[in-house]
Amino acid sequence: MPNPLIRMRGITKNFPGVLALDDVDFTLMEGEIHALMGENGAGKSTLVKVLTGAEAFETGAIYLEDATKPIVNHSPQEAQTRGIATVYQEVNLCPNLTVAENLFVGRQPRRGFMVDWADMNRRAQKIMDDIGVDVDVEKPLETYSIAVQQMVAIGRAIDISAKVLILDEPTSSLNEQEVFKLFALMRRLRDDGIGIIFITHFLEQVYEVCDKITVLRNGRLVDEYEIDKLPRTELVAAMLGRAFDDLAAIQGKGAETVDTDATPVINAKHLGVRGGIKPFDLEIYEGEVVGLAGLLGSGRTEVARAIYGADSADSGTLEVKGKKIPHSPLESMRNGMAFCPESRKDEGCIQDLSVRENIILAEQTKRGALHLMSRSEQEKIAAEYIDLLQIKTASMETPIKQLSGGNQQKVILARWLATHPDFLILDEPTRGIDVGTKAEIQRLCVELAGEGMSVLFISSEIDEMLRTCSRLGVMRDLNKVGELEGEDLNSAAIMTKIAGGEQR
Repeated sequence: MPNPLIRMRGITKNFPGVLALDDVDFTLMEGEIHALMGENGAGKSTLVKVLTGAEAFETGAIYLEDATKPIVNHSPQEAQTRGIATVYQEVNLCPNLTVAENLFVGRQPRRGFMVDWADMNRRAQKIMDDIGVDVDVEKPLETYSIAVQQMVAIGRAIDISAKVLILDEPTSSLNEQEVFKLFALMRRLRDDGIGIIFITHFLEQVYEVCDKITVLRNGRLVDEYEIDKLPRTELVAAMLGRAFDDLAAIQGKGAETVDTDATPVINAKHLGVRGGIKPFDLEIYEGEVVGLAGLLGSGRTEVARAIYGADSADSGTLEVKGKKIPHSPLESMRNGMAFCPESRKDEGCIQDLSVRENIILAEQTKRGALHLMSRSEQEKIAAEYIDLLQIKTASMETPIKQLSGGNQQKVILARWLATHPDFLILDEPTRGIDVGTKAEIQRLCVELAGEGMSVLFISSEIDEMLRTCSRLGVMRDLNKVGELEGEDLNSAAIMTKIAGGEQR
């Protein structure tokens, strides 16, 4: 029988106004890939932070292996010395340094008072070769993809003799082939006796690679399950606290019929950006939810940025409700456009500002510095959208960085809805968030379209676009290669277009 690597018993953690963990137990065995599942705000990240010493806890105990005396990690560095390493969704490495320097930062081999660069590069190359990643360790990390950067972070964790590896949403930015390589590495590490805690929102991936699942809900332990004894519908029910798949409850796809004789809300003709998106045409009418499908790097985000003016177009024209507008984000905003970007951390949230301040930011920008909103008006708007989107926060004055990823996404959405836009761009709005919040955002898109708003919806998940969109543009290699609607709008047709559709 495998031995326990981690035993957490009765863990309780409070934040101001929020009971984040309530008497939670968790066990990780050696040679096991253990999924930690739950909606955003369920307590997954907090449990990991308690384990790694990033957060203190009030009651409970943590035991390593068969020890009878509990331990407390006072920092991630202390956890690392005990063999517990974490690789986060946003890789916390130094992109300007070489791969080798990132692998050995803070522990470089030395010859006297000098860094032994030759030894470091040799050892670094062996680490990457051992985990099956073909890189030149003397090149800057920033020259490699996010997938390779995550492998570097994992290689570093292994080299410091990690017994426990925590992977927090490692696949959210990876394509299918990169996910395949990561899973192969995870299985190899498992076979070597390393215990892996895998945090993800992709149910398919959980059933592909994991051995056990622990489900949290509202800071409490629901249960621990053997993977082969838990049907997917029961996992969703455990996560949501309801005995049905909420995603299946979404009905309709926005406006199934639109008045194509009317003036389009968005009319892009041969719009292109030199060095970016190739010239494309796209019309979006009132009440439509139009999707963009394609592989990562196919040009979906570039289309959105070109339409919004975040990237300056150097060819073609853009009309908004029949009127040409100056091409800039501020003018787009003033003409009824809103843009929820792909990266909520880098381009969406202002981490040190409160929920209230993040929500009113776009509306205040529209009004300008000479027309400041009163505090009472700010609070009224924030309260309205916190209630409308069911944002889980201790108060509207809570810093947004203290919220879960799904609730941060809702705050960004609230920011733009507060501007009462005619056209809303949602770039990967459900990436890295839980099943329940995904359903809420998808349902909201359909409802907004029913009220006359036009939506451009970008997602890597074809199923959710089929549920949400009435028409789909397909991207490949920075080109728009076609559109699908009606009976042609299905998974097989989308994949065929992505693989080799004729340019349109």
